[in-house]
Amino acid sequence: MTQRARDLRPSPISATVDFDADGVQHGFLKLPISNDESAWGAVMIPITVVANGEGPTALLTGGNHGDEYEGITALMKLASTLKAEDVHGRVIIVPMMNVPAAQAGRRTSPMDGGNLNRSFPGDPDGGVTEQIADYFTRYLVPMVDVALDLHSGGRTLDIVPFAASHHLENKDQQRQALAGAKAFGAPTAMMMFELDAAKLYDTAVESQGKIFVATELGGGGTTTPERMAITERGVRNFLIHYGLIDGELEVPAEPQVYVDMPDASCYVQSEHTGLLELTVSLGDRVEKGQIIARVYDMTRTGAEPVVYHAQRDGMLVARRFPAQVNMGDTIAVIAEVVDSLDG
Repeated sequence: MTQRARDLRPSPISATVDFDADGVQHGFLKLPISNDESAWGAVMIPITVVANGEGPTALLTGGNHGDEYEGITALMKLASTLKAEDVHGRVIIVPMMNVPAAQAGRRTSPMDGGNLNRSFPGDPDGGVTEQIADYFTRYLVPMVDVALDLHSGGRTLDIVPFAASHHLENKDQQRQALAGAKAFGAPTAMMMFELDAAKLYDTAVESQGKIFVATELGGGGTTTPERMAITERGVRNFLIHYGLIDGELEVPAEPQVYVDMPDASCYVQSEHTGLLELTVSLGDRVEKGQIIARVYDMTRTGAEPVVYHAQRDGMLVARRFPAQVNMGDTIAVIAEVVDSLDG
């Protein structure tokens, strides 16, 4: 236990499941609240624990952001179907980490405006979102060996389905995470650069020496049959790869594409407000200098649009989903296509 963990009071969150018991348990993480609608209430975060004897522990999470439905849906389905006799070890499933956000269909919590994935390591004396982050950091993550966090673009982004790992100081930890990202079996595997990693769930897990795989699996605030198939196949592959269930990895029909995000220049952010026209599609290859977007002034006619060019060769891996764009919004992400992510 870290000095920080020793200095903090116990989490106000309690679990209605026994993490040490074998079998299938469905329950809740209960966070006491008191507001105008419920004086002695609780935020109820659904959780499923499927355990069977000795073996590793995997933590599967979705709904870190409440409008990212691919992961939420896949984990709700898995929680209803995974059987104890099929598991070697323990699988902890939390389909909606940020339940208030998920129930509201928003990226952030309507209870305190908190973005859970910018709230780690959390605080037991903070708002609802920080209290959830603290429970994961100090109670759930220490239990596990491997963690999979299922993201997508939500309402404002659309993203090529990929699984990713990060550059880490511990190269063995990095190697194991990258192997899991590849085994997930999305069409694309990525070495991902985060704009600000300090308060991410990813960092909270990795800093404890755990193996962490992140995903982005579509977006637009909805799901499609194709992307759900990728997500469900990926979750199963993840569990097979790390020895939680038996089976053969199911590989994509087409060879997996490897992409690397070396730095923040991969993110193209708007310096204008207006109507966005993307001139390339998700998954398209682009060349440095190529026109990738135009932004039109919506306050007048006759004005020339502002043109945005690719700053590097690569592939368009993410794009803004709504057509209206504000200054500072990410409108495109271009990653380098590479032959290998190893090394």
